[in-house]
Amino acid sequence: NTSFLNVGLSWFSLAAFKRNKRKLELAEKVETDLIQLKKRRQSNEKGSRVMCSVCGRPPKANDGSSCFCLCVLQENDSGTLDTVGAVVVDQEGNVAAAVSSGGLALKHPGRVGQAALYGCGCWAENTGAHTPYSTAVSTSGCGEHLVRTILARECSCALQTEDAHQALLETMQNKFIGSPFLANEDGVLGGVIVLRSCRCSADPESSQEKPTLLVEFLWSHTTESMCVGYMSAQDGKAKTHISRLPPGAVAGQSVAIEGGVCRLESPES
Repeated sequence: NTSFLNVGLSWFSLAAFKRNKRKLELAEKVETDLIQLKKRRQSNEKGSRVMCSVCGRPPKANDGSSCFCLCVLQENDSGTLDTVGAVVVDQEGNVAAAVSSGGLALKHPGRVGQAALYGCGCWAENTGAHTPYSTAVSTSGCGEHLVRTILARECSCALQTEDAHQALLETMQNKFIGSPFLANEDGVLGGVIVLRSCRCSADPESSQEKPTLLVEFLWSHTTESMCVGYMSAQDGKAKTHISRLPPGAVAGQSVAIEGGVCRLESPES
């Protein structure tokens, strides 16, 4: 019995040592990240020139053009990049969506964010028997909030109704901010870019017009701001826009939604 007790105590001691060692390693990692973040903020406050980690350009180049990447870094004041997503449609009406986590900065070891989970980070679906519209969705924000609500998939399903603007607004309000899975959260932070397309006639009264694709591009967010860019295959440079919540709106409790509509000519058969 004494031998068994000694072996048991040794096993429990070893297990406790491993657990405590892991906790210390995590604590040291978080402390290191916070120290680096504090140094970056202090450096910014002193007016030093922060170089963009994406393109390597300073705030203002010699030609007077500003670096858009740097604008994003200055906007969040932390020097770290956030999620990057994309939605596309071709002339045939096929859609696709993609999302990237934005790197490992300030990420806890073992954490799985929305970018790696089906229907949480992005979703794309072409027209079918039960889907009159082709939809593509990509999300950004607090990964835990996006994962619990499966926001990309929810938005795609909602966009099968006629009014895309109203459908997206109601989804962000009811399925995201008002989600029962996030009832204990003080603020629900996230954003989406969505693309919806369907075939239509350029002129309903004329049968001679080429069939076209009606494409709707919308974005919505509960964060204070969200960067958006868009372009066609013929454009040499993307147009960019920083969307913001209306004045007086509270981040995590309010929704901003914007977008536009265009037509694409289908290739001749």
